[in-house]
Amino acid sequence: MPASRRPLIAGNWKMNGLKASAGELAAIAEGYDAALRARIDLLVCPPATLLAGFSAQVAGAALMLGGQDCHPMASGAHTGDISAEMLKDAGAGAVIVGHSERRADHGEGDAVVMAKAKAAWRAGLLAIVCVGESLQEREAGEAAPVVTRQVRQSIPEGAAAANLVVAYEPIWAIGTGRTPTVADVAQIHGTIRRVLGERFGAEGAGIRILYGGSVKPDNAATLLATADVDGALVGGASLKAADFLAIARAVL
Repeated sequence: MPASRRPLIAGNWKMNGLKASAGELAAIAEGYDAALRARIDLLVCPPATLLAGFSAQVAGAALMLGGQDCHPMASGAHTGDISAEMLKDAGAGAVIVGHSERRADHGEGDAVVMAKAKAAWRAGLLAIVCVGESLQEREAGEAAPVVTRQVRQSIPEGAAAANLVVAYEPIWAIGTGRTPTVADVAQIHGTIRRVLGERFGAEGAGIRILYGGSVKPDNAATLLATADVDGALVGGASLKAADFLAIARAVL
């Protein structure tokens, strides 16, 4: 991994966590010690209900917080939705957009994901844009074309290392315990890197690409050592401070 791409380990808590989860956050913040801070960025994306409280809890710490989704608009008559500006106001520094669960459960296509990425930038947030293929698409040999399309159509013009992270999540590996082979991961990450270079030139070389999909302490070192893998987007394992920090330390 080039020195210009500082590893990022991001935790997506999904629809999990109550105020009592503050203890896990405290353990993560405490475990993000000088050795880790010198080498990696660490991010936790809790439910929006916890974001403001968690932000106050870790104020002054190096740990970064983020949101799990945002509406494309800054405000308006959108009951139940949360804008990127609201996330920023609550203490977020980043937001995940285009996660496969949003694409599947809420019918979000590439155009919506792009609009949300633009909203993240408008609010001054780092956009983590998720891409990935289904099992049917992989078995049909369509993984690379599907991911290529998503990178081209979900990421706005103007992307740079400072405002964008791409997360590759093979949908069939999320929460299933199944992971692609190292060769499979390297192939898709290489494809993403190539498309980023075609679209954004030198800036594309600096944009971090995370792997997500059943990342656990026992497979993290192998995945994080794979070509063009600049970190991980961690789901279930990020809910336990010990597991999340073990994944983070696999970078060292």
